[in-house]
Amino acid sequence: QVQLVESGGGLVQAGGSLKLSCVASGRIFSTSAMGWYRQAPGKQRELVAILNSVGSTTYADSVKGRFTISRVSAKNTVYLQMNRLNPEDTAVYYCHLAQTDSDYVPRNYWGQGTQVTVSS
Repeated sequence: QVQLVESGGGLVQAGGSLKLSCVASGRIFSTSAMGWYRQAPGKQRELVAILNSVGSTTYADSVKGRFTISRVSAKNTVYLQMNRLNPEDTAVYYCHLAQTDSDYVPRNYWGQGTQVTVSS
């Protein structure tokens, strides 16, 4: 089993910055991919950024150039640096980990979410 715990959310003014952290515990494989999703009220959960096991990144168009995902594998931690935030970034941000477990079954794991609110 894998557990993900996010931190770093909060209230920030438009134009400001926040850095989210997610620590994974349990049996984490080096082939895992970690990332961030978000869900705003009344909307579906959407991809924000993903970092795979070989270091390739994928970003939503809406956050390109403003958000940066990074990972410290030794700490099983993934970060999301968010700059130039705007009210449209307001959402609950969820940490995600995808890997094939030791039983050869691919699984998706989610954190409990952290609220990010950007005031105008």
